[in-house]
Amino acid sequence: MAKTFNGKRPQNLRKTIRTLFSYLGRHRILFLLVGILAAVSASANLLGTYMIKPVVNQVTESGDIAVLIRNVAVAAAIFAAGALSTLGYTQIMVRAAQKVLCDIRRDLFHHLQKLPLEFFDSQRKGDLMSLFTNDVDTISDAMNNSFAMIIQSFVQIAGTLTLLFVLNWRLSFLVILGYAAMFLYIRYSTKKSRFYYNRQQAYLGELDAYIEEMTAGQKVVKVFNHEKENLKTFTEKNRALMEAGTNAQSYAATMIPAVVSISYINYALIAVAGGIMVIAGLSDLGSLASYLVFVRQSAMPINQFTQQGNFLLAALAGAERVFSTMEQKPETDEGSIELVNVRKNSDGTLTPCKEHSKLWAWRDTARPEAPLVPLKGDVRFHDVTFGYRPDRTILENVSLYAKPGQKIAFVGSTGAGKTTITNLINRFYDVSGGSITYDGIDVRRIRKDDLRRSLGIVLQDTHLFTGTIADNIRFGKLDATQEEIENAARIANADSFIRRLPQGYDTMVTGDGANLSQGQRQLLAIARAAVADPPVLILDEATSSVDTRTEALIEKGMDQLMEGRTVFVIAHRLSTVRNSNAIIVLEHGRIMERGDHDELLEQKGLYYQLYNGMFELS
Repeated sequence: MAKTFNGKRPQNLRKTIRTLFSYLGRHRILFLLVGILAAVSASANLLGTYMIKPVVNQVTESGDIAVLIRNVAVAAAIFAAGALSTLGYTQIMVRAAQKVLCDIRRDLFHHLQKLPLEFFDSQRKGDLMSLFTNDVDTISDAMNNSFAMIIQSFVQIAGTLTLLFVLNWRLSFLVILGYAAMFLYIRYSTKKSRFYYNRQQAYLGELDAYIEEMTAGQKVVKVFNHEKENLKTFTEKNRALMEAGTNAQSYAATMIPAVVSISYINYALIAVAGGIMVIAGLSDLGSLASYLVFVRQSAMPINQFTQQGNFLLAALAGAERVFSTMEQKPETDEGSIELVNVRKNSDGTLTPCKEHSKLWAWRDTARPEAPLVPLKGDVRFHDVTFGYRPDRTILENVSLYAKPGQKIAFVGSTGAGKTTITNLINRFYDVSGGSITYDGIDVRRIRKDDLRRSLGIVLQDTHLFTGTIADNIRFGKLDATQEEIENAARIANADSFIRRLPQGYDTMVTGDGANLSQGQRQLLAIARAAVADPPVLILDEATSSVDTRTEALIEKGMDQLMEGRTVFVIAHRLSTVRNSNAIIVLEHGRIMERGDHDELLEQKGLYYQLYNGMFELS
């Protein structure tokens, strides 16, 4: 089973950081420039503060105005360089961060495209959407706000300590004690808040998933007056998110006040001790003035460091979720056999060609010398056993065959295994036992892309994409011409209703086809399969959402589409399978009966009972 999201603390923080830095490494030059400019900005602040010493001493000792002006000008130049460096790294950081986020989103989406159907069956849409929105956004916030600031803060902390020792090494031991107290509290607070930041991200994903699910199902919610119950569930999830967020922010929010309080106490002690040392002649006034400014400023980089730590905690929690999804095992494909267009020579041999010849053959790329195998559509199950979970078998020792050009229908109650059979043909799942052959070739030897390219599938639950009517039909064949699109629509008997739409084939489809009826959406799905012109068709309740009159029109068009092709039909309306070459009756994952309509009625078995309404299909 695929890994599910949870609210536990990161299992491998180092690995998450290492992966994140690998993305930063792709744009190392930009980040190097950011690091250099951030260091320059921090150093300018340190040197500018250090210039207080010569300025004060010059005023108190010699009173030379020219030297004073020169020292002030040097300090101003240093601060100006720091300001320009800050402007530079902020602009570069914006571009670098967006490049990294673009890479992460691209890689995440690319990896999701390669994951098996099993992964999506075990995840909620809202959780997956949360990866691209909430989790990636937290990474964005951390990079934009934290990367340069952490470098700058680190330089300031290290530089401040160094210059404090240079100015007065005796007083610096008090500063070190203050720093130690600050970092001990930061460590404690960080440890406490890390867990809640990760839980906050997990609860946010759950809340997003619930909102997406309830928004999509508003019609059902209103039909059953479920608004109050939904609000109750939402309130519970919202409260859980609030509590996790409150705990995370509560610990994190104490960092800055604690650091500031410790720094104030430290400053007071050092001011008293430093004043005594100046009076005793152990230090000059300029050094003490510069020293006290450094001490006063010493809390600022630590505050910045801890504040950015909050961003980093949230970012690492989100990054771990993103990277753990990207580590999910992709759909494997060991196949070496590909599907190619061929033309038939005068001597009966086949030759691969680039043009769409309406003739196909299988070619083994691992054995180029092997002869081409014509695609006929001969599909056979050999003692197939399968279960979506190891402890529950759906199909058990199923053997069946579909000869080229035959129309095979599957009937049976819900859970009998009808849709599972089609899922195994196109390798959405692989068999647990036995084998499936396609023109005598084990489907596991055929490349998945080529196997699925040879299959046209019309599902019971249609899915239309945002775009025009033509775009949705073209989804079956991306290089289809307008003529091919319209021809496919005529085959599916969709052309007439499309032309009655305001913009015809250019009418926009939105909200998964919310501006179309269920029957019209189903017709477009059939047209999409028709434009692909596949050798084998799988129709999973393809006419379940249309009325009887439209169903009859579709079947007339489908007869033209199915001519010469192997067709698998899953149907609850037994009237739609009467003209099938073979009807297979399934029950509890086993084949109970097989034969054509008349043969099965003569047997007076399960199909006879179903057909005469003695049992009902559900």
